[in-house]
Amino acid sequence: MASRGNWAETGVGAVVLAAAAGFLVYALSAGAVGRGGGYELKARFGQVGALAEGADVRLAGVKIGTVSRITLDPKTFLAQVNLSVDPTIKLPADSSAKITSDSLLGGSHIAIAPGGAAENLKPGGEIQNTQGAVDLFGLIGQVLRPQSGSGEAASGAPASGAPASAASAPAAGY
Repeated sequence: MASRGNWAETGVGAVVLAAAAGFLVYALSAGAVGRGGGYELKARFGQVGALAEGADVRLAGVKIGTVSRITLDPKTFLAQVNLSVDPTIKLPADSSAKITSDSLLGGSHIAIAPGGAAENLKPGGEIQNTQGAVDLFGLIGQVLRPQSGSGEAASGAPASGAPASAASAPAAGY
């Protein structure tokens, strides 16, 4: 009876391992869009933010590739991003690329906006019109702590040149 229980446990374990292997194969094949067989494009950004290798490249919200490499150009001090794009997608030469965040909690992807040029970007080509990542925390900090430029006091003092009694007098006729 004990050996029958061992065989049942072994069978259930084999089924669990087979299901895990199936999920792994599916995950690797679904995440391989734009890898292997895709063509490479380059884009230069002033700020990449939280963009990482393996991030999505999307066109109209649809994944068309991945970020394959991020390096710093030592001459221009711009981040050079290599993109691996699905070979069935032909992007016009005047397309633009923008780094956008996935959510407020982090994560970024590259959004491609196709242009209207008749010729397409060639493999190894570069997207010229780019917009880097926006520093969300920096923008929030600017809103919370605005810098006063004029240096005027925020007291209820009247504007210069107006007498104090005229500023505090009620309007006549109302």
